[in-house]
This record gives sequence, structure tokens and C-alpha cells, in this order.
Amino acid sequence: MRRPVEGEVHVHYGQIYVESDPDGYGPGLDEAFAGQSAGLCGAASPGSLWLSTGLHTGGVGFTVEVCEEAPPLDPAWEDVVEVSFRPVSPDSALVQWAGEASWPLDLEETDYRVRYCAQGMDRAGEEDTRLDDEPQLDCYLLQFWPAPPEPDRVLKQTSLSAANWHRYARELPPPPTPATSPSPTRPSPR
Repeated sequence: MRRPVEGEVHVHYGQIYVESDPDGYGPGLDEAFAGQSAGLCGAASPGSLWLSTGLHTGGVGFTVEVCEEAPPLDPAWEDVVEVSFRPVSPDSALVQWAGEASWPLDLEETDYRVRYCAQGMDRAGEEDTRLDDEPQLDCYLLQFWPAPPEPDRVLKQTSLSAANWHRYARELPPPPTPATSPSPTRPSPR
């Protein structure tokens, strides 16, 4: 196992991302979670992950682990979801809002299962903002391991914040399929 990120990262608007398209900026909120049942880690848009946090603005504890196989689930985590992810280039990175900072993840272009674990989301959400000299309120663990694609799943839900995100994702319409998407060469009907 290797840890390309360990320590504290800064979040804005309660979000941070994994991006692998060097020419893209990532999906919007609805696009990231369309068709999912788990609302903390949006994986509906190829090559990117939208990671929700309890804290709106400030530093959160954050660790990324890249494992050889599925790691055991630590019961200390309050909220846990799993999604499938495949980078679209070898340039995957954890990226702060507006690209203010990033950490290379060095993921191969293969299928991964991703586990996103959270602790302290409700308390952090109540505080909203954390200044640098204040104690840490929430922390997160993002784990990757090679695995074939599977549907997203909620493994554990404790916080009200996670419950709200899961409800949000479940109420979104599914993403368009090739049969329902307008053709790029043909104008869509009005």
C-alpha cells in the first residue's frame, strides 16, 4: 500500500475532487452523482470523482491510500461508501476547488474500486468554516484498489449530512444513455 496524500487539505464549498483528464475541469454536481445511490463520492462522470465534505471551508484531515486488494473496513469510520472508477489518463490527482492545489495519485489506467470514509461530517457542517488555528473537525480516507466495476454502495451511514447527500443522489434522474442523448451531429428536438 502507498499513501500519496496524508495530512490536511483545504476544501471550499464542501468539496474536493479526483481528476484524471488533464484537459477537463470535472463534472457539475448533478452530473457527478446522476444515477447513484451513494451521495458522498460522485463517480457518474468518467475519469473524475466528486468528494463531499462536512466542512464548507477550511482544512480537513485527508488520506489517500492505493492498495493491492480490498482493505479491511475500519469500524471507526462513521460514513462509508464505495464506487467504481477508471482514470482516463495517467495524470490522476486529488484537486482542491478551482485547482488551487493538487496532489498526484499515480493511478494506472485500469478499473478501481474506491472506498470513501468520513468522520465528523455533522460537527464540521454545524461549524461551517474552520480557521487554521482551530482544531480539526472532520477527516476522510479515500482508498483505491484494482477491481471490476460494480454499482455504488452505501456501506455505513451514521451522520445526518451523509443521509442528506444520499437522498440528494437518489432523487437525481439517471444519466443519459447513448440512446437518449442528442447526437452531436444532429440538433436536439425542441
